Amino acid sequence: MHKELKDLRIIFMGTPEFAVASLDKLVKAGVNIAGVVTAPDKKAGRGMQLQQSPVKKYAADKKLNILQPEKLKDPLFLEKLRLLQADLNVVVAFRMLPEKVWNMPPGGTINVHGSLLPQYRGAAPINWSIINGEKFTGVTTFKLKHEIDTGDILLSEKIDIGEKEDAGELHDRMKETGAELLIKTLSLIARGSLTEIPQTDLTTPAIEIRHAPKIFTATCLIDWSKPVQNVYDLIRGLSPHPGAFTYLDDKILKIYKAEKIFQSTNHTPGTFDSDKTTYLRFACLDGYIDVIELQLEGKKRIGIKEFLRGYHFKV
Repeated sequence: MHKELKDLRIIFMGTPEFAVASLDKLVKAGVNIAGVVTAPDKKAGRGMQLQQSPVKKYAADKKLNILQPEKLKDPLFLEKLRLLQADLNVVVAFRMLPEKVWNMPPGGTINVHGSLLPQYRGAAPINWSIINGEKFTGVTTFKLKHEIDTGDILLSEKIDIGEKEDAGELHDRMKETGAELLIKTLSLIARGSLTEIPQTDLTTPAIEIRHAPKIFTATCLIDWSKPVQNVYDLIRGLSPHPGAFTYLDDKILKIYKAEKIFQSTNHTPGTFDSDKTTYLRFACLDGYIDVIELQLEGKKRIGIKEFLRGYHFKV
């Protein structure tokens, strides 16, 4: 199985959990992984202990060759890459690469991206596809070039988005689909039977290109003057991380799960209604968001009934 695939010599680059699924598929397929490039260990948590990236933990467990450069243009790092003599690089959820890195191997660099390119180029495609209320998204493998996420497309696979699915749930499905698509892509490359498609062939003036920029705090603040569906999609698109938030009695309140209530309301958007035992609802333009799971500033994430049992509203 994957006889041609095993002939490829690959350098894998990735950091978070999303990338581990692809690395695991490569290892199980018997691919020759010359090196794994991931982020340096970082201090985190209350004790500020050094934390390893999920990719590093996996690579160390499999006894793979690990590189953790502080700077990707560091001459020492570049020389180490050259000595590994890879046929191509594979990038899954990693930082931007300088041309000296992505153009080094003869086969260039292949990226796995969590959208159907050219739609949702950028750092947070999974989040934005849900925030924007899309019914489907997908995974794309493509060749890296100068402008971010604009390289020639190799393969893509469509994925439906569930009506109630949040970013975390979609992420977990997409990482597996992405890993399988990567294996399929590399198998075809090894056989020399893959045609690259320029993204310009898939764009016309009639097609609106939507982007997926990094999520900032301002993105996460709920605007209650918007329709219920828009607020609901924002909450889904930011759950479980970083979390959509509002304010309750001057404290930050993150909302992770909610339900939609479409009905006319006399409440001003942003004000809430609660029986103080079973429900907490915030008014929107055309109804309410019924909070199911939440986290008050300084507290843990809990269900609404448990929250209301212990919370005392300001008069």
